[in-house]
Amino acid sequence: MDDFITNLLDLPGTKVTNHTITDEAVYIYVESTDNKVLCVKCNKETRSKGLGQEVKLRHLPILGKPCYLLIKPKRGICDNCKDGPTTNQRLDWYEYKSRYTKAYEAHVLFSLVNSTVSDVSIKENLGADAIDGILNRRIDSKIDWKTVNSIGLLGIDEISLRKGHQDYVTIITSRLKNKTRILGVTKGREKHKISSFLCGIPKNKKRTIIGVCCDMYDGYVNAAKESLGKSIPIIVDRFHVAKLYRKSLVNLRKLELARLRRVLTKEKYQSLSEAIKILKRNKEFVTKDESKTLKLLFKHSPSLKLAHKLCCQLTGIFNSMIGKRKAKNKINAWVSKVESSEITCFNTFLKTINKYKDEIVNYFKGRNTSGFVEGFNNKVKVLKRRCYGIFDENSLFRRLFIDCSGYEIFNPSMI
Repeated sequence: MDDFITNLLDLPGTKVTNHTITDEAVYIYVESTDNKVLCVKCNKETRSKGLGQEVKLRHLPILGKPCYLLIKPKRGICDNCKDGPTTNQRLDWYEYKSRYTKAYEAHVLFSLVNSTVSDVSIKENLGADAIDGILNRRIDSKIDWKTVNSIGLLGIDEISLRKGHQDYVTIITSRLKNKTRILGVTKGREKHKISSFLCGIPKNKKRTIIGVCCDMYDGYVNAAKESLGKSIPIIVDRFHVAKLYRKSLVNLRKLELARLRRVLTKEKYQSLSEAIKILKRNKEFVTKDESKTLKLLFKHSPSLKLAHKLCCQLTGIFNSMIGKRKAKNKINAWVSKVESSEITCFNTFLKTINKYKDEIVNYFKGRNTSGFVEGFNNKVKVLKRRCYGIFDENSLFRRLFIDCSGYEIFNPSMI
């Protein structure tokens, strides 16, 4: 029976000598089959000095019951070191002075994926501090670049740790082969902090970056330009651009509707209600029937008609399957058309598009967007709600790393 348990445990250099099963737990007594004890100081073989005190280690549960391994580590005296220090034998399947086997720690981390410390604490009957200790020991607070083969698309965006507070952290992610990976969490969103992280990327990894997706925040754009060089394109997300020019249309719509309420009779204004509903959807392209309905409104507001038409044209440019050079020419022509018109609602937007024109037209090179960044931000928000708030960037990185890579790294079939 003990030979069967030995094979079942699959602990290298160890055999089972006895076992006990109680109503509360399973206890398995093991001993090392390796007689060699290496000195902790000089790493040379020592002279045997019997056995040390019994160590109790929690292992993977068996049939729903907690399982504990009990072992007396072999001891040795080093004749090569001064004063002959005594060393306990180190075995590969547990850390010295730890109360858990490496397999059990991986099991706990696997249970943490998309879960909470309090939930795992209840399921494993393990203290929250112990789980936090395992998390801090096994998961670094920074990315190990040796585990990153290629970066692909780099994403930069910020999120507030506490709602209503200016307590920002910057989330840096990568997107490769439809998989998003967490690379870093930086306190604040200042340019020098983002530059410091980007400069810390190894040169051979930088060469695998195909683009940087971010919003129009100068700190991110300038940090990426200065740290990564001109060869890596910075891509301002097209949906951030669309949000700005649609906001310009919304502002004009509000002003025009307020004017029409003053100059039209109540009956005439109410007759425009369907057209107003269509316009409030913030969608430029409409059906033929909807277009006819909008004509009733545009008859009373030519400026609104022109602004809506210009929005449609700009959206059409972004939807066109054209190259970067052609897109830049079309956007320049659109800007000229707006500047020569009488409407002023796009004035602020024109300053933005002229400032970030190169970053905006980089979208047409590979048609990459920040969609994966926004999706990852939703993941962060769900994690914050699930854990009732995380207020430390190192803890946030560890939990995001577990949620993103935990199934792949700590899958029981791979341990």
